[in-house]
Amino acid sequence: MKTFVYLLFFFALIFGATVAYGDEFSSTNYKALDPVMNAGGYGSSASFKLFGVVSQIATGTSTSSSFGDNAGFLYFPEASTPAVSATPGNGQVALSWTSSTGYLGWTASGYDVGRSTVSGGPYSYASLGNVNSSTRTGLSNGTAYYFVVVVKDAFGNAIATSTEVSATPVSSGGGTGGGTGGGTGGSSGSGSSSGSAGVIFSGRAYPLSKISILKDGQLAASTIAGPDSNFSVILSNLSTGNYTFSVYGEDKTKTKSVPFAFPVFLTFGVTTKISGIFIAPTIAVDKSEVKKGDDIAIFGQSAPQSEVTISVNSQEEIFVKTSADTDGIYLYNFDTAWLELGDHNAKSKSRVKEEVSSFGKTIGFKVGTKNVLMEAGACQNKGDLNNDCLVNLVDFSIAAFWYKKSLSASFELKETERLNGDGKVDLADFSIMAFYWTG
Repeated sequence: MKTFVYLLFFFALIFGATVAYGDEFSSTNYKALDPVMNAGGYGSSASFKLFGVVSQIATGTSTSSSFGDNAGFLYFPEASTPAVSATPGNGQVALSWTSSTGYLGWTASGYDVGRSTVSGGPYSYASLGNVNSSTRTGLSNGTAYYFVVVVKDAFGNAIATSTEVSATPVSSGGGTGGGTGGGTGGSSGSGSSSGSAGVIFSGRAYPLSKISILKDGQLAASTIAGPDSNFSVILSNLSTGNYTFSVYGEDKTKTKSVPFAFPVFLTFGVTTKISGIFIAPTIAVDKSEVKKGDDIAIFGQSAPQSEVTISVNSQEEIFVKTSADTDGIYLYNFDTAWLELGDHNAKSKSRVKEEVSSFGKTIGFKVGTKNVLMEAGACQNKGDLNNDCLVNLVDFSIAAFWYKKSLSASFELKETERLNGDGKVDLADFSIMAFYWTG
């Protein structure tokens, strides 16, 4: 008799149930208990669809041949937001943007450009593929246009959107024509004249921090960010041509951020605007060696009240999150019981609303059998390969030895901490050493 009742109950569930929508966690005939959700919008059936949920298992949507399930932690995929430059021309605007970096299963596989004549949209979009520049033609001179760049994953889903940049097309020799807007904070320069080129930088760093602009490796301007961490800097009276600009900030301890580099072509009589620059957080630790099972303090500075994600490289990469205070200071006491004995490193990135920075500088520490406090003023300089707190010809010689060679295990860790962390020594690493050169 019990078996018959169970069968009736089973058939009632199969043939008598109605559709339950994803926003109904329970109904008279449907209940979700302790669910593990897949990435929203990727899975559906004839009677059930789930939208708008992203969770750890989203890692499995990557194009990689394998993925890991890091039980015990919630992982959420993210992608850094591009910085965008806009250069107006005759009936057109030339756009370029930095590559977006995806984390935890998301890969930037293409970009769309949205265009509007109204700030904030609505935008009309054009799909461009996996490129980092586009010239939008057929525009009206004298009309302000507003653009955003949308990052797409391998499935065509939007995973990040840049801040808006504006530009006004002008006829040849028609003046500056560059858009307006950008962050608050101090500025340097007085705008571009009709006989030269100019560029405007805007973005966010740390509250009241010093912002420096390098033009082809030479200091060109500096300013102080506002209390909200936003900044805007103008360079004027520049010649037409290709430039590589780098922007970096200094936190309250005078620690420099990783430089944010942007190549751009400047046009005669036109001001180019580069917006959406998000300087990555600084990072430090309180111990050079920590006893396994004790906490190590990981701290630094970012935008005020931003969400800071800290990555700790172990046998598996571990991510933890904390919040910066109103001064942009963040602190996380990391439990090293999760880590094996040996050398490790940490890095951090920030999120403010929909804007996500790239990861900043990598800092190293050791998990061992004792606690050794980080010495005051201990150098953790990028480019310092022999630990003498200098970046000079000795470091260049060390790097030259490993140039385009397979790295040893010990030097691979050094390359991760002090150079660009791609597992090889090439011209990008020499550029880093040139930036941090002490002589």
